Amino acid sequence: MTTILCIRKGSEVVMAGDGQATLGEAVVFKSKSVKVRRIGNGNIIAGFAGAAADGITLIERLEAKLEKHANQLKRAAVELAKDWRMDKYLRQLQAYMIVADKDVSLVLNGTGEVMEPDDGIIGIGSGGNYAMAAAKALYDIEGLSLEDIAQKAMKIAGDIDIYTNHNVTIEKV
Repeated sequence: MTTILCIRKGSEVVMAGDGQATLGEAVVFKSKSVKVRRIGNGNIIAGFAGAAADGITLIERLEAKLEKHANQLKRAAVELAKDWRMDKYLRQLQAYMIVADKDVSLVLNGTGEVMEPDDGIIGIGSGGNYAMAAAKALYDIEGLSLEDIAQKAMKIAGDIDIYTNHNVTIEKV
């Protein structure tokens, strides 16, 4: 697994993901895995936790849906979730996704769920709950930017979760 964290304040969004890849109990890459990236027209961020090939496949499928639906993220995400749940091939994919643009942050999974958090903070992966809890604790502290919050929260998750490291990629919309 991994840790992906998304934090929103109004139309500002930051997504962070660690760079560790594991194969069972062994660490394969300490810093080379990129699980957070810009997609579509560059105004959408996507991050995945789970099997890397499955996450990349889902991001590619989401990009196709975005093209079909004029970069309307919520509609594209719902269409992807429908396919993911119904398609025999896609149903086998083992990953979770967070997608966000200036208007919405969503979590998608293979059971057809498309969820939007009430408070704008989402964490997925093995360290997701640690990062999310840390981000919630830091969220209202004066003088901390969303990038600062994400960096600190990911450090805490990396300190606790053995499947998360401190090599963090951060994207902002």
